[in-house]
Amino acid sequence: MGRSAEIDADPAGWDWFEAGSKQDVANEDDDLARAFARSFNGSDGAIVVRHLRQTILDRRLGPSASDAELRFLEGQRSVAAHILSMIDRGRG
Repeated sequence: MGRSAEIDADPAGWDWFEAGSKQDVANEDDDLARAFARSFNGSDGAIVVRHLRQTILDRRLGPSASDAELRFLEGQRSVAAHILSMIDRGRG
């Protein structure tokens, strides 16, 4: 009990948390965006994108929509918008 507490901290600290360089992360992000673009390329991809736009992004709820319905739709919109932005980025 009379011993002083010693901290056996790794001298590198939190460096392991940021193991990848910013360039590595950027390359992974670019690869991912190109994968999205390839996945939604062609006529089948266009059909899916059109479906996402019509059923999620262009959908409007009436004034009687519950809070839960609004939150659910906004979550869907967030995912659909992310997918579309990754497709655009991968094509650019």
